[in-house]
Amino acid sequence: MEGRRGQRAPAAPGRASSSSCGRPRLLLPLLLLLSSCRAEEEVLMNTKLETSDLRWTNYPADDPQWEEVSGLDDEQNSVRTYEICTPYSLSSYWLRTRWIPRKAASTLYVEIRFTMMECSSLNQRHCKETFNLYYYQSDSDEATPTHPAWMENPYTKVATVAADHLLRGGERRGGERRGGERRSNVKLLRLEALRGAGLYLAFHSQGACMALLSVRVFYRKCPPLRRAFASFPETIPHSLVEQAQGVCVENAVTPPGENSQPPSMLCGEDGQWVGQPTSTCACRPGYEAGETDVRCRACSSGQFKAESGPGACRPCPAYSKTLIPGSAYCLCLPGYHRADSDAPQAACTRPPSAPRSPVSQLNDTTVTLEWSEPLERGGRSDLTYRVLCSSCGPAAVAKGPAGSCSPCDDSVLYRPAQRGLTQRRVVVWGLRPQTKYIFTIQSLNGVSSLSQSEPASESINVTTSRDVPPPVLGLRRVGASENSVSLEWNVPVLQNPHQVLDYQLRYSPKDGEEAGQWRYVSSRSSSVVLSGLQRAAQYQVQVRARSQAGYGSFSAASSFNTLPDGVGVPLVVTGVLVSVGILLLIAVVIVAVYCYRRRRKTSELSDKAGHYQMGQTMKVYIDPFTYEDPNEAVREFAKEIDASFVKIEEVIGAGEFGEVCRGRLRIPGRKENYVAIKTLKGGYTDKQRRDFLSEASIMGQFQHPNIIHLEGVITTSCPVMILTEFMENGALDSFLRMNDGQFTTIQLVGMLRGIAAGMKYLSDMSFVHRDLAARNILVNSNLVCKVSDFGLSRFLTENSSDPTYTSSLGGKIPIRWTAPEAIAYRKFTSASDAWSYGIVMWEVMSYGERPYWDMSNQDVINAIEQDYRLPPPPECPASLHALMLDCWQKERANRPRFCDVVASLDRLIRNPASLKVTHPEGPSPSQPLLDQRVPPPLSACGSVSEWLRAIKMERYEPSFLQAGFTSLDIVSQLNTEDLLRVGVTLAGHQKKILSSIQTLRIHKAPPTLLY
Repeated sequence: MEGRRGQRAPAAPGRASSSSCGRPRLLLPLLLLLSSCRAEEEVLMNTKLETSDLRWTNYPADDPQWEEVSGLDDEQNSVRTYEICTPYSLSSYWLRTRWIPRKAASTLYVEIRFTMMECSSLNQRHCKETFNLYYYQSDSDEATPTHPAWMENPYTKVATVAADHLLRGGERRGGERRGGERRSNVKLLRLEALRGAGLYLAFHSQGACMALLSVRVFYRKCPPLRRAFASFPETIPHSLVEQAQGVCVENAVTPPGENSQPPSMLCGEDGQWVGQPTSTCACRPGYEAGETDVRCRACSSGQFKAESGPGACRPCPAYSKTLIPGSAYCLCLPGYHRADSDAPQAACTRPPSAPRSPVSQLNDTTVTLEWSEPLERGGRSDLTYRVLCSSCGPAAVAKGPAGSCSPCDDSVLYRPAQRGLTQRRVVVWGLRPQTKYIFTIQSLNGVSSLSQSEPASESINVTTSRDVPPPVLGLRRVGASENSVSLEWNVPVLQNPHQVLDYQLRYSPKDGEEAGQWRYVSSRSSSVVLSGLQRAAQYQVQVRARSQAGYGSFSAASSFNTLPDGVGVPLVVTGVLVSVGILLLIAVVIVAVYCYRRRRKTSELSDKAGHYQMGQTMKVYIDPFTYEDPNEAVREFAKEIDASFVKIEEVIGAGEFGEVCRGRLRIPGRKENYVAIKTLKGGYTDKQRRDFLSEASIMGQFQHPNIIHLEGVITTSCPVMILTEFMENGALDSFLRMNDGQFTTIQLVGMLRGIAAGMKYLSDMSFVHRDLAARNILVNSNLVCKVSDFGLSRFLTENSSDPTYTSSLGGKIPIRWTAPEAIAYRKFTSASDAWSYGIVMWEVMSYGERPYWDMSNQDVINAIEQDYRLPPPPECPASLHALMLDCWQKERANRPRFCDVVASLDRLIRNPASLKVTHPEGPSPSQPLLDQRVPPPLSACGSVSEWLRAIKMERYEPSFLQAGFTSLDIVSQLNTEDLLRVGVTLAGHQKKILSSIQTLRIHKAPPTLLY
């Protein structure tokens, strides 16, 4: 008894916890803070407000002990109460309320105010100082004096209620004060997880002497709230916490992003908001937070806010203003602009002033222009220059009106470029003698294109004096055969004593796809023989002369035909003699070039183009790094393409020197086609430019259907570009991984045959690739594979039957693809390329699997030294794996040559039955180190996720788990139809998954099934 009297009474209902609202802002009134945090109550029943009889139901009806009486509360208001006093009996006496509608609440609170007599003062043995509270749920007012039954089931017990304060004998049960002390009790009880439309409360007494002064039934709800720029409605909690959805206040938005969600906040069961919104709102552009976090106010005039978020409005940057309040950006003042790449908060700028003090230095038909920086850069740092050229004709008549001048033609060239100059110097060549030119130098920056006025400029006049040779006349054919034409022309007459140094002739087919693709030949005499031409074809030819003053203009185009089949028979004897002479000449030139290289280790071949046009059956690769001037190698082996012929469409990757793009090449007279474009990023050094263009100098020497074809280069404008044919399916390794299991063995062998044919061509040219791997093989839409990426390639020694390249600089080596001697001694040969080709074969047959899996490079080196080799991929024909092992012979002399590889693959293709013999299932005992790298079976894994990762099929993990395949036991029962339903549609992936599952089934089968 005394223990119950000492219990602490519960807190008064409706009083909010001081920690549920967080710390208020200093400027927020305390009253507003408390009103937003205090829980609201919805009262469903309150007997203190009843003015008439309650008429609750008594049980037993024939002996009602609960007596309804009238009394006065603390404020002297008349109230209805119930009293009972049966300390002499253990009988059960019930009192049930009327039906109470629940409304939307799932948790109700019952507040009971009562008094209780102390049993010791009554001196009754059956007296008790407690009573029980029950409730019964129903969807309507269905109770009767006999329904529901008066017992704990179907009623639900809430609690046994004990008094904290007891009345002694002589004190009234109505709860009068004694000595100023209140003797009534207040209990607050909670009813949870309610589901019916309403309920009845029932009070159960057995021997208690008490009075029910008042009963109040209510539920709590979170009041409307504005916080963190979000507004939340009145919310009734239906569980421990209720997630309430809100909306952003006016002029506020949710933060942008993929995970952007409407704001939400937790409403606790006690009707108080918990914590902060899970997704806060922020003032939108042009608006900032007010004094509190419940309102966004517009930026005032002259201020702006560019982004949504907590930032404040800022003053407009220089030379800009706003027109209305609430602006997200500031408009530039007249005459000032903001480039597309500028940030909204950047200052407005204007075009620069004109360049100052241009000067020129003339040298024959070449002029060097220099100038000083403008006085005003317009407030920007991206200053560039552009040079415009106008030709005003011969100097004698150039004194006429300026209108007689016209823009210079394409014969005038600029170094480093005509546009986009960042340095204040440019060299212009290709000018005509005794001609007046006007050069206009313009200053430009990022906003010059936005200005309606012409760029500020400064002009300078230049008049050339010396003569270049006049146009060549009398170009004629003196002989022809089925594939060659002999031409000669008149020697031009010069007006000064300078003689003609040499001639340059260019020619191209007049019709067909190659029309307009000029080929160049130099000659020191006034005649030349063009060989290697097509039969019965028409060619257009032009020629020009060069003196010390420079090149003259090309002659008018003349057309010449080669002879059809059979016409050249009468000239057989003459042709034989000419051929013998040409072969002797070629032999002399080759010997001379070789000896010259041996002495100087550099190459200055004076007539390499003519050397290749003379009918040589197999070219010899020339290392571009042997040229003192790398630009000479580029001019010789790579065709220069006008930048206007190229249109870049999209970036498809990144290379060592810059971006790799896809674009279109449209050369006049030729069909438009797609090209791959490698660009050299800005700010490059001379060495980077040389290394970048060296690949073009290498590719330009190759013509083979399985070697990537070089279209040309762009070196006279920025950015510098290398253009190659476009391969639709990209790199071979990623292409195979995307199409795992989709090709027949014959198709895969066909791919390998194409790669081998390309490598045979390179080997015959004494060229070593050094980086042969599936990632450096490109695939077009017809599944033709072509060797690419010649960044690691170098020239081979010519006087050895086993040429090698020794790298004196070391450098990175692709360990997994490189032969042992190349790793150890940096000696690269065609035999080391054969080793790499064996790795490529393994990559192709395993559909792009990583060689040696997750082994480290040092582990790979150690394994190879111990004569370990890669095992055959799944379902790999034994003949192909045998060829791989031949390529991986430790002694390089024992490895097959590429001509042998091509012949072996041709035999396999002609005999498809030989490709059906595969290695037996299970690991080979001779390869324990590498066989353990084979993906483990299902039985070796601990979970579905671990198993999918082990067999490289982790892409299907979400699909497996979503479909309910969450355990290995379930997965072990899957079949092909189940895999299709999950989304595994590739045949190779199905085969890999089912193979691993089959291993588990065998492992789990009874021992008798294994025999």
